[in-house]
Amino acid sequence: MPTLLADAGAGSGDPDLGLLKAVNGLAADAPGWLDSLVAWTAEYGILLGLAALGLTAWLVARRRPDAPVAVAGVLWAPLAVAISELANLPISQLVDRPRPFVSHPELDVLVPGKEDTLSFVSDHSAMSMGIAVALFLVNRRLGLAAGALALLQGFCRLFVGVHYPTDVIGGYALATAVVLLLAPIAMAVLVPLCHALSRTALRPLVVARSVAAEAGGRRSAAAAGRRAGRRRGRGEPQPERTPEDLAA
Repeated sequence: MPTLLADAGAGSGDPDLGLLKAVNGLAADAPGWLDSLVAWTAEYGILLGLAALGLTAWLVARRRPDAPVAVAGVLWAPLAVAISELANLPISQLVDRPRPFVSHPELDVLVPGKEDTLSFVSDHSAMSMGIAVALFLVNRRLGLAAGALALLQGFCRLFVGVHYPTDVIGGYALATAVVLLLAPIAMAVLVPLCHALSRTALRPLVVARSVAAEAGGRRSAAAAGRRAGRRRGRGEPQPERTPEDLAA
């Protein structure tokens, strides 16, 4: 069946296949324990690391002065990933590109059981980059760390022999487009939602207790100042001023 993406093995000089074979060839020379470690990292490890970064970003966002807005930005990360995965369903079927090892059995495949799935775009790459870009919009340091993991994810998908480089690039592009293009719409919904949650029993999920207590203290001090001002305005006795005060 013809596909929108030509078979990467059509020519020996194809850079897509050439890069895949160069990276996947490292697996043949690596010890078995390293192959197993990279395979686990490619399937689960990096996603777990990104989840930990997302949890850290949420904990940090709750302590910011603009906590509801920051938490809304963190919440956009998993939602953007879900939208990217849904968008990939029709794209994958339209492109209809088989896994590289189907056409090139000489590849060293470290993750079995993917023969009946499609290659373009890489779901793992899209998920990783989606989280990275969304976190970068909220916390640059954590976003850069997530971006490094996303790049490592792409390398690992080539190492284990389950994706072409263009599958990985396509996943990166899809996730980045979803995060950036839909962020204004998402934040227009998520920010009011987080503000509303901050006024309910779920407030600790949006605003840390220390931030809430500090804000409450500032409001109490401001209210006390306003009450004192009103009392002075009604002509309440003023403290007797000393000559030193008058001189000053």
